[in-house]
Amino acid sequence: MKKLKLGYAPTRRFVFSEEDAFKYKVMIREKLDSFGMDIDIVDLEGLNEEGLLYNDNIGADKIIERFQREKVDAVFFPHCNFGTEDTVARVAKALGKPTLLWGPRDEAPLEDGMRLRDTQCGLFATGKILRRFNVPFTYVTNSRVNDPVFERGFKNFISAANVVSKFRTLRILQIAPRPASFWTMMVNEGELLERFGIEVYPITLIDIQRTTERIEKQNGSELQEAIIYIRAMLDVSEVTEAAVKRVAALKVAMKKYAIDTGSSAIAIQCWSSLQDAMGIMPCLANALLTDEQIPVTCETDIHGAITSVMVQAAAMNQAPTFFADLTVRHPENPNGELLFHCGNFPVSLSVEDKPKLRHHFLFDDHAPGTHEGEIRGGDMTLARFDGDHGEYSLFLGKARGIQGPYTRGSYVWVEVNDWPLWEEKLVKGPYVHHSVGIHANVIPSLYEACNYIPGLTPDPVDPTEAEIRAWLRGSV
Repeated sequence: MKKLKLGYAPTRRFVFSEEDAFKYKVMIREKLDSFGMDIDIVDLEGLNEEGLLYNDNIGADKIIERFQREKVDAVFFPHCNFGTEDTVARVAKALGKPTLLWGPRDEAPLEDGMRLRDTQCGLFATGKILRRFNVPFTYVTNSRVNDPVFERGFKNFISAANVVSKFRTLRILQIAPRPASFWTMMVNEGELLERFGIEVYPITLIDIQRTTERIEKQNGSELQEAIIYIRAMLDVSEVTEAAVKRVAALKVAMKKYAIDTGSSAIAIQCWSSLQDAMGIMPCLANALLTDEQIPVTCETDIHGAITSVMVQAAAMNQAPTFFADLTVRHPENPNGELLFHCGNFPVSLSVEDKPKLRHHFLFDDHAPGTHEGEIRGGDMTLARFDGDHGEYSLFLGKARGIQGPYTRGSYVWVEVNDWPLWEEKLVKGPYVHHSVGIHANVIPSLYEACNYIPGLTPDPVDPTEAEIRAWLRGSV
């Protein structure tokens, strides 16, 4: 995975203390390094003696050229004193990347009444000029370098910028058309390209079948590694060796297509033509790829694949997603719901040492290839990118794993704050029965990412928008 690159452009103004501005430039950079985030930082060192943006002595053009050459994904303008708002705005406008605005809180005036920085005042000025330049930006409350609200806001911005970076380069590998009876999986491919720049790369079932059969026949090292992994991680006693080999070959084939086409995620038809053609279910292959940060969605759910990439990016690609049906309500808990699919949840999430590789339990052919078992609970985010009639939104909600009855497939029971509210929002749309889950709180970063994606509206159900904004401000 490509690391996110952050442009670091600390700024000062000539009428305030140069020494204090330089001190804070260094202090802030050291603080960023202490957060331990796996990102690359591109600074202004070498463009002048201070490595600061001020008074156009470093022209905007030089900064723009450096950041564009380095292909930064986002830019941070810490105001080390009042700052230089016009140059900040010109740089931000030219880059067109997610922009973070923040400055360290000022100390008390000196004994003679002089003030060294007036950072807050400069933030007001820069915010206004960014608006004049039509530059969307993220703002973190004026706070001290060591205050938790700064760390919280910075990390959330980086996660949001990672979502935007992955979203703007999205290509979905589509394997076969949607199942005929799943009208809910209809998407406007042209609109996704026109509105968001999202590409869909379609291949046929014949393409994936032939590639799978060729890989199976060649019996190469990548296939052998996949077979060894499956046998080590799962109980395969209910299926034949031939079935294990074919599922592994399908996984290798899907990964090859994703890499060769530059696709970030896959949406596969998964039933029922594939079973007729290949004699297996793709569920475990989907699970293995999702664990490898190539999320796969069932029933050719393009919008679900988009959601998966966004959610995965919000977690800085440090945790796997899982693609689930919202299925039935809990038999006893009025706010409980079953998250389920036939067998595609990542193996790494299983609560069992060796979950089972089984035959499908619903379809008449009972083809092998489902990875079944309960996954771990805990706190998680549920999300869904979807749209109709030219309007798109991102459903966001938090859930917590709970105990529930055994069921077939891969599953977890969860509790939410107010299921009737969720149900009403989901049914009235523009959403469907599919959602993407992850064991992380990525709601604030997904919410912030929408600030940089024109035409996409965040739609949080829990926490509310007001609660998210209060959390980001440090009010709660």
